[in-house]
Amino acid sequence: MGRWITKDGKRIYIGAKGTGAVAAAAAGLAIAAGAGGGVFGGAAGEAGTAGAAAEALAGNTAGDVADALPGRSLETRRAQARDSAERGKAKEAWSRLKLKELKREVRRLEREGDCVAAASGKVRDFLARTPCTSLDRMLLAVGDGHGNAAVVSVVRVGFRSAKQARDFEKVEAVQGSGDVRPLEIAAVLGIAGVRMSGLHYRSRPDGHAMVVAEADTATGHFDGPTLDALADVAAYLPVR
Repeated sequence: MGRWITKDGKRIYIGAKGTGAVAAAAAGLAIAAGAGGGVFGGAAGEAGTAGAAAEALAGNTAGDVADALPGRSLETRRAQARDSAERGKAKEAWSRLKLKELKREVRRLEREGDCVAAASGKVRDFLARTPCTSLDRMLLAVGDGHGNAAVVSVVRVGFRSAKQARDFEKVEAVQGSGDVRPLEIAAVLGIAGVRMSGLHYRSRPDGHAMVVAEADTATGHFDGPTLDALADVAAYLPVR
């Protein structure tokens, strides 16, 4: 089956592996890379991105990350980390994934128009008609202590009722409808050259609110299932 992703503030449908949608997406990335553009801007861009991220995340090479669940599978780690996140124990959650938190920044709604200003497309139109009551955005950097780091975004949009939250999700889930943008990675965490691809994404209702979490590699390497697990766990963390 395919799934929806968020890319550059837009919701995009990605078909099942091997379908034309995936092939088109791969071709687009190849063209961008060949032109020296795209997320990383070719080989030289990748090297510059990796260097900038490593510099901003100094301290992620100490080899000091404790493994809270030695020998366990990723699925077991993911489930137990999510349980820790639901109980508000962020440090425990990340340790269950063999990670530690490196940086964190939280921004909250300050003015009534903040939700609209942070949104795009039909999502922005919806928020103009149905004002949010809260907007909490959190950006995290987590690492394994051996140079591999990921950036994780959590956006929580609150409304006056659970119905409004569900209506918001229906609009946000439609291809090309726009989004509520995550915090800017370079400005907030000081990590240049890294973007959220939207490929590793988790959303969930939370009472009168909707929570959207995304994860992507900042430096080094994380495989897709691990990034999916990071987004899943982050969606249950308190935004604070």
